[in-house]
Amino acid sequence: MAEKVRFGVISTALINDKVVPPMVRGRHCTVVGLASRDLAKAKAAAARYGLAKAYGSYEEMLADPEIDAVYNPLPNHLHVEWSVKAVEAGKHVLCEKPIGMSAGDVKTLMDARDRTGKRIQEAFMVRTHPQWIWVRDAVKQGKIGELKAVQGFFSYFLTDPTNIRNMADIGGGGMYDIGCYPITTSRFVTEREPKRVVAMIDRDPVMKVDRLGAVILDYGSIQGSFAYSTQLVPYQRMQFFGTTGRIEVEIPFNAPADRPCRIFIDDGSHTSGLGVRTIEIPTVDQYGVAGDAFAKSILESTPQPVPLENSLGNMKVIDACFRSAESGGWVTL
Repeated sequence: MAEKVRFGVISTALINDKVVPPMVRGRHCTVVGLASRDLAKAKAAAARYGLAKAYGSYEEMLADPEIDAVYNPLPNHLHVEWSVKAVEAGKHVLCEKPIGMSAGDVKTLMDARDRTGKRIQEAFMVRTHPQWIWVRDAVKQGKIGELKAVQGFFSYFLTDPTNIRNMADIGGGGMYDIGCYPITTSRFVTEREPKRVVAMIDRDPVMKVDRLGAVILDYGSIQGSFAYSTQLVPYQRMQFFGTTGRIEVEIPFNAPADRPCRIFIDDGSHTSGLGVRTIEIPTVDQYGVAGDAFAKSILESTPQPVPLENSLGNMKVIDACFRSAESGGWVTL
């Protein structure tokens, strides 16, 4: 393998604009090619990102021995199929979230990983961002006393029926797109798996996707809760409440790449906010950090930042949320 992990990108997905440029400049990774079912589109996208190679089919890229790993940003219902094909072709895979649409899908990927010896990772960039590592460490160090409650919110407004996020038959909907983030970050910081969940979910009457949800996560001595929506004013926040203080993550999920991230720590001395101090996390591009962290684990044969076992845990929670919304009661994991 080369000194850097050489990535090829499957498809001309819009998220490539955020992910590909920082990965091209990576310390441990780079991107050398892009594949599309339309060669003209592949060439145009490759030129835009400064990539050396363009492929007129996914299969052509998977057959290239100069590609070490694949970044898979395809629509959700194609994640498992093409991730399996990639590892069977001898490539490692960094796949967009959700890595599958059920816990069973993740088990399929685990089988493919074990069969081929190639690594598969869910591209949850938040789990390698320095601001989240800081929050997890601060909680472990007791900076807010004993953690007792986690609260989150994530929303945007999108009613375009032609957008893949609003297509129920290919894995659209709010839980897969954004509800998964409060789940993974609360699991990350608490370092626990919820014992049970209860959820309310409202679906768009025309598009059938889940557009609003509220979830309670029972972590034992810690209570978690969050709401998400694809048809509300854009907003995001995560808060962690302890016996002596509170941590608030200002931009928890779409962390900016052009300025520092801010974390607020409240010592609880003033309800007006006078006891709040601000921590600034130096500017990084979270997509570049995530790509580099995965690539480094490949190059050095060290544990992955986000192993499939962790993705299985997240998907079990998502599955339970959907079952709870249908039954109207708690679902035990």
